[in-house]
Amino acid sequence: MRRRLARLALTGVLAASVAGTGMTVVRIAHDPLAIAFRAATAAEIRAETDRMLAQTATPEALTARIEARLAESPRNWLALDALRELSAERGIALQPDLIMRFDQTRKDDHGYLAQAASCAICAFDAARCSLTQVMMCNAPVALTPVGDMLGITRAGVAYASGEEVDRIDLALSVVGLGATAAVIASGGSSIAVKAGAGLAKTARKMGRLSPRLVSMATDAVREGVDWARLPAVRSLDDLNAAIRADAFLPLTNTLADLERVRTATNATTVLHLLPLVDDADDARKLALTSEALGPRLVGRAEMLGKARLFRATLRLGELAWGLFASVTALVLALAGMAGHMGQTLALRLLRRAAAKPKPR
Repeated sequence: MRRRLARLALTGVLAASVAGTGMTVVRIAHDPLAIAFRAATAAEIRAETDRMLAQTATPEALTARIEARLAESPRNWLALDALRELSAERGIALQPDLIMRFDQTRKDDHGYLAQAASCAICAFDAARCSLTQVMMCNAPVALTPVGDMLGITRAGVAYASGEEVDRIDLALSVVGLGATAAVIASGGSSIAVKAGAGLAKTARKMGRLSPRLVSMATDAVREGVDWARLPAVRSLDDLNAAIRADAFLPLTNTLADLERVRTATNATTVLHLLPLVDDADDARKLALTSEALGPRLVGRAEMLGKARLFRATLRLGELAWGLFASVTALVLALAGMAGHMGQTLALRLLRRAAAKPKPR
């Protein structure tokens, strides 16, 4: 009787598990994104990055990262200062000789004459700008509609004269000016899109756009520009007639979240972290981490890297947990039934062996 009840119970659990798994699979088949991860809360992002740092930000790893940054030219003082702050936050004592070199190098780079000379170089060639100088010495025009119109005009003149067109600058100029005129709509506000496009133009001059973001910009130009009309663009109405706005939407939606990052941190941080952004999903994850971590974002990005930093923004959704629970119950039910059947078979074999007459 007991075995029969156990068998019935296991059969019931198995049937419920199969039904639950089947229903979940059907929901996933109709909506594959339903199993996707949900966005983590700010508190969850902070807790997860702290957990990762406990494993990653060892004294040796932190020292190696600071030394690598000190060896760069121009030096990235945004990253260096963030790493120094992270060492203090984690209670990691740096070696005295490293601290001495850090302080002396900072003094050398921030002297009046050094600053004036490097700013002059930066104004002439953005690729040689340090992150801390580019917003003051090179970027102002790129962040205005004037810079966007100049970019579109340059592209039109180049095309009309048979010269090579800077397609990346053209794409970012179209998005920036189009957002200003509400020619290009997006999930974000036109102000956010314009600000993101301006920062991306500055980052592009510095060689800080990811290859995939560059490809997105060139694809937008290839598919969305009427080249015959481009040389005649002199106004917003002309621009509207010369582009197909929907071709620029992937780029527009990617740039829109950059303003969230700037609001939570600053423009220099956006320029520093833009190489991490390949698409709109990356931009959204960067915005989430910036809003959760604020000024601590840079230090964590330095030590964790893109994959781990962005992984902290995701949590399994309810449907994924439901599927996990259903599959686990199914496996346990099958294991229980297999164990029960094995026990029953073993008992039968033992009874048969005991029932056999003993040889005399």
